[in-house]
Amino acid sequence: MIQSKTPEVGYILNIDDKYHNMLDIECFSQMMKDPSYCYKFYWLEAIVNLISQGIRETTFDEIIDEMIANAWYSVREFHIHLSGIQVDGMVRDGLERAILNLTAVSDLSANASKVEIKNAIQEHNGELKQAKEQLTNMVPYRSLAGFFARSKENANWGSVRRLTEYIRHIDQHVTPLPYTLGENSKLKKEVYFNPAWMAMIQDNTVHILGWIQYEKVKWLQNNNPEVPGLVYKLAPMDEKMRKLSNVRKLWEGVLDVCKICDVFTGSPVIPKKYDVDHFIPWSFVMNDELWNLMPMDSSLNSSKSNRLPKWDPFFEAFAGNQYRMYLQVHEKPEIHKRFEACYRDNMHSIWAGRELYRKGNSQEEFCRILRKNMRPIYDSARRQGYEIWNY
Repeated sequence: MIQSKTPEVGYILNIDDKYHNMLDIECFSQMMKDPSYCYKFYWLEAIVNLISQGIRETTFDEIIDEMIANAWYSVREFHIHLSGIQVDGMVRDGLERAILNLTAVSDLSANASKVEIKNAIQEHNGELKQAKEQLTNMVPYRSLAGFFARSKENANWGSVRRLTEYIRHIDQHVTPLPYTLGENSKLKKEVYFNPAWMAMIQDNTVHILGWIQYEKVKWLQNNNPEVPGLVYKLAPMDEKMRKLSNVRKLWEGVLDVCKICDVFTGSPVIPKKYDVDHFIPWSFVMNDELWNLMPMDSSLNSSKSNRLPKWDPFFEAFAGNQYRMYLQVHEKPEIHKRFEACYRDNMHSIWAGRELYRKGNSQEEFCRILRKNMRPIYDSARRQGYEIWNY
């Protein structure tokens, strides 16, 4: 096993010696170099996924379907912009546009399964055709550009037919390519995977997908600078990662000694008959910080779902409940113990520990600190496209 690392990749690929001797791993490491749009990452990821399933040949159409399914969750559930937004507010990335088109013509949920997404694509293929064809214009060819440097002849980027012939020539006479292309056009164009490259990819799938994710996260973070926890927003999350049990015990202790009213209904919260939910959606903040959590009516939780409550008047009620909890934490030793139990999973924000929950804050000071730190996050979520919940 040797480690191949190039400055352009910035990620270590652990590839067996035998593949270095028979395949051009350095050129392979250039396949995601200098992307103009995010769908270059999803193109290679889709190919790796298909090869890992033992598929030897496919079409542009099937690869694009795989790309849409892989990017669906990030775009729909987490409102990630794959390649940022143009000055005029329009979406830049063709893959994101394809996902938004599918959203408009189908009833798919944001957390739809891969099977459901692919079934919906087939059902609405005619309506998605233009968006899908746009994705095939350059990426299938540009992805192989690192290998073209091995040839003395230059590629003719103005002709798909000549590019197809050029790719076949490189594969046969210069260096084996991961894939070659058939004679059909647009979405029907065939993609043939090289058996030697298939073996390498199947033996190193984990490393290669890790490299792709690393490069993809860097790209997405640069194009979504206000989005926290982006590395967790590439695939559905395991609900077991949520850490709310100690927060719930804390609120139970508060409810035993203090009246807390639901932020939205104004009705008293009934002990053991409520949900602990996030004021700013968990899918945006990607954490279970105490300062963003509240007890709320269970029947409203599913209605609120992945949306933002109106800042006015609901933040005032939310901050009031947080302050009532804060008072009990500093007045009741038993509740303070429950508060301390939240340290590991629910209290990582430095400002909360140093400012918000320090002893001695008046209600005005407490609410000012909470507002100062929450409002920018709330506004970022709004700009990212999170809808307002019209309760």
